[in-house]
Formats: sequence, structure tokens, C-alpha cells
Amino acid sequence: MRWQESRRSENVEDQRGSRIATGPVIGGGLAVVILLVGLLLGGDPATLLETIGGAGTQQTTQTTDPAQMSEADAQARDFVAAVLGETEDVWRQVFAQNGATYQEPRLVLFSGSTQSACGYASAAVGPFYCSADQRVYLDTEFFSDLERQFGASGDFAQAYVIAHEIGHHVQNLLGVMDKVDALRQRASQREANDLSVRLELQADYFAGVWAHYADRTKNILEPGDIEEAMNAATAIGDDRIQKQTQGYVVPDAFTHGSSEQRTRWFRRGYETGDIRQGDTFSIAEP
Repeated sequence: MRWQESRRSENVEDQRGSRIATGPVIGGGLAVVILLVGLLLGGDPATLLETIGGAGTQQTTQTTDPAQMSEADAQARDFVAAVLGETEDVWRQVFAQNGATYQEPRLVLFSGSTQSACGYASAAVGPFYCSADQRVYLDTEFFSDLERQFGASGDFAQAYVIAHEIGHHVQNLLGVMDKVDALRQRASQREANDLSVRLELQADYFAGVWAHYADRTKNILEPGDIEEAMNAATAIGDDRIQKQTQGYVVPDAFTHGSSEQRTRWFRRGYETGDIRQGDTFSIAEP
């Protein structure tokens, strides 16, 4: 990915100088479960945060001098700012073409834990979008986990992660999240899972739409970049995660979509570049 010449977004909040640990002490087994859920990518974490944020919390704060930031941390911030800038440019254009104004989100970098308007979150939750404060939260150590645990390497695999979370912000601006939340309140668990899958697949589609415009208007994609994104989407499909963690697949328990679904919707978004063709809710099988 040719990101070095990209415009850096000013909407990055780097909180890695302050590390906040708050919430219950979580045992190893539960922490692993939370990590695996988080690694599925995306989604509103409010429910998960309420689950782990019960009684018996403790909070400590440790502040680190930003000047002591490592070269790797500085480069990670630079990369994130560049990718976020590219998403801003693309979605500003797409919204304008449809007679609307794109409202830029903030992206918060944190280490270990953070506090969002959706509640407390540890790094184990993974990257997430909080609709309550219109912020994406990311511990860049997730990128290392993505490569080590799932074999999804490459800068465009990382860009896909960011673009997917921005896809949730687009859904929020379009009112999709509010509609889904309303439907969930009167849905069964199986129906709620299905709604979650459709929401996540649409975010994958929007990530593909971003890649379409970034490629054609900015020429920032290099050979192999789309394959990196597809590999990442495959690695974090529900079926792949379930097979790795429990040895069998339970489709009714999917919340993000299978590897095939995730790659298919990302590819469709990349090939069409048309936000109007990303309706994952009105078809029988997404």
C-alpha cells in the first residue's frame, strides 16, 4: 500500500501515553473468550462491556512521557493517521455524490485499556466502533496479533481493519445502526445474531467500497493488497474462529459472518464501488 504520501488525518487521538486499568479482574479462561470475540472485528461493544464490567472494579493510572514513544509506536500512529485520512477523503466524496455531508469520526489509539462512551474496554476486546461517541478505538498491538495468531500480514490487511470500523461509522451516519438496535430489542437470540452478521457484512462491503475509490482515485493500492485484505477477512470469519477454538462450527451462533461471506461482501464492494448495492438486510441469505 502506497500510504507514505497520503494526507494525515488530524482526527487521531493518541492515548497511549496514559494507560488506564479499570474494571474487574478477569481470569485467564474468560479473558481468552473475550479476546476471541474481539478478534472477530468490529461491532458495538456495549453489551460485551456490560458483561465484563460488573461489581468489584478497580482503577489505576500510569502515565508515560509521549517523548519516550518507540519508533514502532510512532510509525504505527503515522500509518493509522494516513489510512484514516484516506477514508475521510473517500467518504467525503461518496457522501457528496449522494447529496449528503460526511461527518468525520475520531480514532483513539490506546494501550492496554481505555474508557469509551460505550464503557470500559481492554485490548482483549479488539478494535471497535462506539456509536455513542462516534469514535473508533484501536490498540495497535492488535495488528501483531492478527499476523501472529491468524497469519494475516501486510499493511493493507491492517488498513482493512481500520476501513471496516469506519464502515460502522458510515452505518451510524446512515441510520442503519439505530434501525438494527431497534430490531434487536424485540428479536430472539438467533435473530439478533443474524442481524449482527448482516451489520458486519455491510461494514465489510463499505470497506471494499473505500478500497475501490482509494485504488481508482489515489492509486495507493499495490499488487497483492486486495489479497491481503481478503486473507484477513478469511482469517477472522466466524467459522474459522469457531473451528480453531472449539473444533466445530455453529452457524446459528455466527455474529460476524463466515469467511466466505466476509470476503464475498468485501470483494463486491471493491468491484462495484457503489454504496447503494451494499444492502445486506433485504436478501434472504447474505
